[in-house]
Amino acid sequence: MTAAVRFRSAVSLLGRFPALAGVDLDVARGEIVLLQGPNGAGKTTLLRTCAGLVAIASGEAEVLGHDLRRDRRTVRRRVALLGHTGSLYEDLTVADNLRFAARAVGADVRVAEEAMARLALDGRLRHVPVAKLSAGQRRRASVAALLARRAELWLLDEPHAGLDADGRDVLDALVREATAGGATVLLASHEVERARALAHRVVDMAGGQVQVRPAAVAGREPLHVS
Repeated sequence: MTAAVRFRSAVSLLGRFPALAGVDLDVARGEIVLLQGPNGAGKTTLLRTCAGLVAIASGEAEVLGHDLRRDRRTVRRRVALLGHTGSLYEDLTVADNLRFAARAVGADVRVAEEAMARLALDGRLRHVPVAKLSAGQRRRASVAALLARRAELWLLDEPHAGLDADGRDVLDALVREATAGGATVLLASHEVERARALAHRVVDMAGGQVQVRPAAVAGREPLHVS
């Protein structure tokens, strides 16, 4: 089976700065992989590169079988990125945002209804413009939009930030359900203990590079990666 993510000596530049400085990484389909490292290590850039939003300057990089140097547009339709800031339209209601997210990837709009129900947004909040939501409600709406995309690869940057305890539990359940259904999850989080309990494997990052190390997480056997 094709790896979900495969990087070989991959370099990405932000201006002239190599934010990724020769990354080697394999992520199998169905894995939940935690990126761990200090601020500036390259975690966010790696997630955005996997989303097709940052170009590869040199090396090799494939996501879901597509060459990121040639076919970033196709990759964008098959992945979902939850970043520090939401990608919702401020003047649209929650319901309209989620319907748009579903339609953008050719999904049935009924998945938007399901996503709102899972994130407790199917009551009066469905009719509220995003601009009028609280920070926590916005984060729930962003998670719901991610769910509505039915993506094969979830890219989560500090996914628990802004969620209350119930919202965090719901997000963790959604991640596990997604991978049970064949999706892959790559996440970065400073909430290390919670993220470790969710992940199958940890990847350490520093200076724009990664070092994969096997880790027994949440009672699972270590995954040995070449």
